[in-house]
Amino acid sequence: MYFCDDLNSYLIFAIGCNYFDLFNNFMKNYNSILFYIFIPIIFMGLIFFSCGRPGEKIKITKDHTDFVNDLKNRTFRYFWEVYDTVNIQTDDRFPTKNFTSIAATGFALPSYIIGIENKYISRDEGSKRVLAALQWLWQSKQGDSIAGMTGFKGFYYHFLNYGSGTRFKDVELSTIDTGLLFGGILTCQSYFDKENETEKMIRSLADSLYLRVEWDWAMDGRKTMSMGWKPEVGFLESSWNGYNEAMILYILAIGSPTHPLPADSWKNWCSTYEWSNFKGFEHINFGPLFGHQYSQMFIDFRGIQDAYMKEKGIDYFENSRRATLSNRQYCIENPKGFVDYSAEIWGLTACDGPDYIEKKISGKRIQFKDYNARGVASSYLEDDGTIAPTAAGGSIAFTPDESINALFNMKEKYGDKIFQQYGFVDAFNPTFTKKGWFDTDYLGIDQGPILIQIENYQSGLIWNIMKKNPYIRSGLVKAGFTGGWLNTNE
Repeated sequence: MYFCDDLNSYLIFAIGCNYFDLFNNFMKNYNSILFYIFIPIIFMGLIFFSCGRPGEKIKITKDHTDFVNDLKNRTFRYFWEVYDTVNIQTDDRFPTKNFTSIAATGFALPSYIIGIENKYISRDEGSKRVLAALQWLWQSKQGDSIAGMTGFKGFYYHFLNYGSGTRFKDVELSTIDTGLLFGGILTCQSYFDKENETEKMIRSLADSLYLRVEWDWAMDGRKTMSMGWKPEVGFLESSWNGYNEAMILYILAIGSPTHPLPADSWKNWCSTYEWSNFKGFEHINFGPLFGHQYSQMFIDFRGIQDAYMKEKGIDYFENSRRATLSNRQYCIENPKGFVDYSAEIWGLTACDGPDYIEKKISGKRIQFKDYNARGVASSYLEDDGTIAPTAAGGSIAFTPDESINALFNMKEKYGDKIFQQYGFVDAFNPTFTKKGWFDTDYLGIDQGPILIQIENYQSGLIWNIMKKNPYIRSGLVKAGFTGGWLNTNE
């Protein structure tokens, strides 16, 4: 069994030790023989109940391992097969076709590398696909016009039209989605290191694209970066405050040799964190789990620390582990009484939902939602009974046993209602109707965390590639990170 392997258990264990001292003093005062009998029983009981009963530890079997490998292959196929053949950008979702997503493209690029290393495709196939995507991005139109543009000042619009690749409707020039795109671009820059013409062009284009981005412009004179810009109104009022998925964005921007952020940008961002206890886990809080996953799909934060984390005595990897376990613990407790929440089926993050409608179920009025940033934290609660497989899947690297077991049990319970051609559909809600609601779409930004974090868990592939990237290393060092692999010449 686990021996007090989470903060809840540590807390109970510590309380037990305090009671031990109290009883010790009491019994000694009365010089009672009961001290020698009673206290050991209490002590062993506290260990038993706080750390779990025998057999509680999750056992990962060959069936689980085979399932994970099948899931990885299916999820890779989403990125290999679902893309715009004109501009080589990745669909936001499938089979519904609305537009492509630059963040999904950012997840597709390392997915091609995973495909090569797992022999799903050849290196030649993968490199040609990457080159085509980067060539199109470099040649696409950049400008401040309202229509007909793909981006501006090196940034890209959140969603792009099929075919032309121009701005979809009036979406924003997105700083975070550009950051996630460049996470994928720099992964390819460091991976494709051969001296053939294709791979040399990949490295050159990746460099040109990255150096073109005017990260400092997106600060708009503020202490933290703006979330975006629109030609109609200028910069959005919202900035990247509080811990979230923007770690990768700041590291990329600080590491830029052409348009870097001010030296104090990382410290300013960290000053907006919310550190608190949720479900017995002390950590920097952010409700939806994707905020704890996206940056760590690319950067291995194990063993490296900034000033903030040094003070807390952990690293960002451990922070994400705690966030995942607190999310799981909430689902185990299931305060709203939703169907099927348990230690085996859990996971709240941004995802599709059944519908924006209020319904009365089992005497309770529930506000269901469609796409929504579901999640839980000390000051955040968005939960309507909708579970997203990517919540557990994107945390496989942090909590492998709990996450793999959850995905395996979801598939075993619901079968092809949620597990199909490209792995897991985006979400499901067993409470919505008697038969439950099951999504019909896959989402690129939710497929990516599953695939990439499975590979990082199994081999560390994407993490190890990005450790070699000079811009990522520079960004981390300038942000004040030290220790671990940053002290080596990997």
